[in-house]
Amino acid sequence: MKKPNPVVHFEMGYNDKERMCAFYETVFGWKTNKMGPEMGNYVTAQTTETDENRMVKTPGTINGGFYKKEGPLSQAPSIVIAVDDIGASMKAVEAAGGKILGAMGQDGQRHMEPQEIPGVGLWISVMDTEDNRFSILQPKKMQ
Repeated sequence: MKKPNPVVHFEMGYNDKERMCAFYETVFGWKTNKMGPEMGNYVTAQTTETDENRMVKTPGTINGGFYKKEGPLSQAPSIVIAVDDIGASMKAVEAAGGKILGAMGQDGQRHMEPQEIPGVGLWISVMDTEDNRFSILQPKKMQ
């Protein structure tokens, strides 16, 4: 039996970054960190306490992030699944009938190979057989 790969992160879109940050900070007490244009204006969301390596302290909890909504694929929330080998997982996605959607590079272009998230790991967006977009991540510690 294959070892389960855990959900380690969530992602949702935003239309107005400041409004979104204020909402989640006020309603849920999350800490947000606004990244710059070099990171696609991504916003990280800390929903739980983390250790010095930014790993959650409480098992079963996850942190997340927000991206600027652009197009129909960015409308629904998405999850991020940690994998040991992103290349093998990409092949498995395609072999099972899914699609590789790619990743936005620092050059602003969509790439069909995994992109490095500095200090985090390799990441790429994929789609399952039911047209659900999600991402796979090979965390740094697994590389």
